Amino acid sequence: MRFVIVYGMQATVTVTPARLPDVLLHVAVVRPVFLWGAPGIGKSSLVREFAESLGLECVTLLGTQLAPEDLIGVPELVGGRSRFAPPETIARDEPYCLFLDELNAAAPEVQKAFYSLILDRRIGAYELPEGSVVIGAGNRATDNALAKPMASALVNRLVHVHLRASSTDWLAWAAKNGIHPWIVDYLLQRPDHLWSAPPKTEEPFSSPRAWHMLSDVMRSYGEALDDETLAMLAFGTLSVSHASAFRAYVKTVRHAYDLDAVLKGEASWPRRPEDRDLLYFLAETFRARLIKELPADKRGVSERGRELAFRAKALLVELAEVSLECAQLVIASGDDGAPVLPTWFLVEVGRDLPRLVAARG
Repeated sequence: MRFVIVYGMQATVTVTPARLPDVLLHVAVVRPVFLWGAPGIGKSSLVREFAESLGLECVTLLGTQLAPEDLIGVPELVGGRSRFAPPETIARDEPYCLFLDELNAAAPEVQKAFYSLILDRRIGAYELPEGSVVIGAGNRATDNALAKPMASALVNRLVHVHLRASSTDWLAWAAKNGIHPWIVDYLLQRPDHLWSAPPKTEEPFSSPRAWHMLSDVMRSYGEALDDETLAMLAFGTLSVSHASAFRAYVKTVRHAYDLDAVLKGEASWPRRPEDRDLLYFLAETFRARLIKELPADKRGVSERGRELAFRAKALLVELAEVSLECAQLVIASGDDGAPVLPTWFLVEVGRDLPRLVAARG
């Protein structure tokens, strides 16, 4: 099983977007749910789609834009007695999905106003129609997003579900929703670039929402999109490293200059200073190809794998002649210091590289 519902703010196991509708179908119909997740991974869209699948209207309330009276309502006289009249937005006769977005970013008094609505499904004399569902959502404090501590009384009134970004789910959605084909093709090659951790400084970062925005503005420009404009748009929506890599990828598309051509010997590593971003992209793609296609155990190497390993050693020599930094990038260890490429391949590189260098000399 790939998911579990956890109570608390620390996600031990998470839910992918593809699995979320099933979780909500079984949980949100009987208990209020709070959906945690990083900014831009699609929480709001998923809730709206879930409500639509049930045939319910989705009424969204933004916690950051509410005051307590927006929920409790204002007093009115009825038969000589006062009572609170709930706002028209909430007081509906037909069942609906009440989506409390950015709930944990709301002021404490606003969060408190939600207690009876979340626990008892009522505000004053008004009770949510039978069949209504209540779903809250918010970002985590670890995402450097606006978030306030939730009182234990509110935490204990919700089932907490933690959502994670999934490149597989997003790419399946993107293919059906008109996302620019360059973005789809790029993320098929670099699914790890779909999302990046929000930075501590005020700068763009990659997320499914950011890629969607980039797709929209790229389609708006159409054929008039030149490299300089693409760079402006990419660096204005994505993390710096992802924007640079995507820009380089687009160069390969426009100039039919890709890694396969380099592997086949039909093209060489780009050498011009203005193509340095393209060189880095090809080096990263080369590394990703080796990681994907070379098995950990040499005994499991196919004929194609042996040919790739042989060609890769020669290409590493050629790459080092252009940029030693890029060549080192290909064989570098991971963030944890452990080798990423198979050990047997790295041993062969260390053994054969001097001979290959001498042969080229």
